[in-house]
Amino acid sequence: MKSLSQIREIANYLVSAEIEKREVVKVTANLKPNLTVEEAYQVQEEIVQMKRQEGRRIIGPKMGLTSHAKMKQMGIEEPIYGYVFDYMLIENGGKLPLHEMIHPKVEAEIAFVIGEDIEGPGVTGAQVLAKTEYVLPALEIIDSRYENFNFTLPDVIADNASTSRVVFGSNLKKPEQFELDLLGSTLSINGRMVELGAGAAVLGHPAHSVAMLANMLARKGEKVRKGDVILTGGITSAVMLKYGDVVSGKFDGLGEVTFTVTD
Repeated sequence: MKSLSQIREIANYLVSAEIEKREVVKVTANLKPNLTVEEAYQVQEEIVQMKRQEGRRIIGPKMGLTSHAKMKQMGIEEPIYGYVFDYMLIENGGKLPLHEMIHPKVEAEIAFVIGEDIEGPGVTGAQVLAKTEYVLPALEIIDSRYENFNFTLPDVIADNASTSRVVFGSNLKKPEQFELDLLGSTLSINGRMVELGAGAAVLGHPAHSVAMLANMLARKGEKVRKGDVILTGGITSAVMLKYGDVVSGKFDGLGEVTFTVTD
């Protein structure tokens, strides 16, 4: 097991990259070649503590690598998670200043607003739906801190799962109004559709993503909490952003989420 000083060294390395908006070589290249998934989550927890000490507030967890194809590609059995903080929020219709980013990409997601605590193990998608107050549309902007997106699974976990910015839609709906696995979404940039997908892209159903999160958190005595707003994972692939892009995500029955990339 890694010493606390090593965990802190890696956490500082990644937080500095985020603050200074510069890409860095992956942790496993030289800082810690044999970094394990367990140690990577310890680094992530250290980053969360650092941000909390600065007065940042957690909006909720987010899930990553939630498509079966991505999981197979990475050789993993379960997705990964990270955390969204208050400073990461952009209002619907707002601006994403490119100078605050390294190499951002955007993907369409369905977010869950949790109505009561969900504690694993053994949580099912049906139990998640019963405890979900609302669903809403979202665009997540991911921004890996690693150069050329070159990283291993422990690297990306340590880097808070590439979490960077989020735009939530203003349409909150009850989950029972939808078959969320069939809910379609399109992602357009400058009026041209570049991606489309449905809720089933996320582990067959977005509620399964939250169930897996609850079960993963249970291993360390934690739970999904009432009031959490959880990004369940990309319905679409992630698309690279550039200056001037006008981005729009349209979601069946949930409306539209937009933002513009400024300098």
